[in-house]
Amino acid sequence: METRVAGCACDNDQFDGQSPSYKRALIAVIAINAVMFFVEMSAGFLGGSQALKADALDFAGDTATYALSLAVIGAALHTRATAALIKGTSLALMAVFVLITTIASAFGDVSPAAPVMSGVGLLALGANVASIFILLRWRDGDSNVRSVWLCSRNDAIGNIAVIAAGGAVWLTGSFWPDLIVAALLASLFAKSSYSIIAQAMKERRASLNFADGRI
Repeated sequence: METRVAGCACDNDQFDGQSPSYKRALIAVIAINAVMFFVEMSAGFLGGSQALKADALDFAGDTATYALSLAVIGAALHTRATAALIKGTSLALMAVFVLITTIASAFGDVSPAAPVMSGVGLLALGANVASIFILLRWRDGDSNVRSVWLCSRNDAIGNIAVIAAGGAVWLTGSFWPDLIVAALLASLFAKSSYSIIAQAMKERRASLNFADGRI
């Protein structure tokens, strides 16, 4: 079993989530994301929107990864970094999935329901803005904590994009704005994935070096 050394150099004095108020905030955000996944995925199928489905998948991924973040709070740095690495990898896989389904949808000719896109997008934006304010105090920290903040920020950006796409679909009568936003969300997932994985790998190396007595 790993033993976490207080004040060890590999922790870099970064907040690791060990705060009752942070844990309560994380539980609240997990509940918000779980509810919004079901709401947005249902709306995505009913309204025929790839952007809504992509954003719903982000809610689902966040629900699972936030639960993982909560589970490893207080664990050794190597364990927390490994959890963040898993989250970063899941974001990368999500980006690939969204991109593939978006390309497949480009061969269709059915425009999504613009009012559904914008209406549900506004609801999702409200949920994510609430999550951002709940987590605002803890936007910096180790890779495990930071990944939670990045995912919440991504959600809000994605919601704004979905709302804009709904307006563009309504104005043009075309399905292309919806597909373009879905593709942009995939690129945002990929960028955040890279950032999370890079920090997690750095922390894993630091923890291993400390264990080997190199630092």
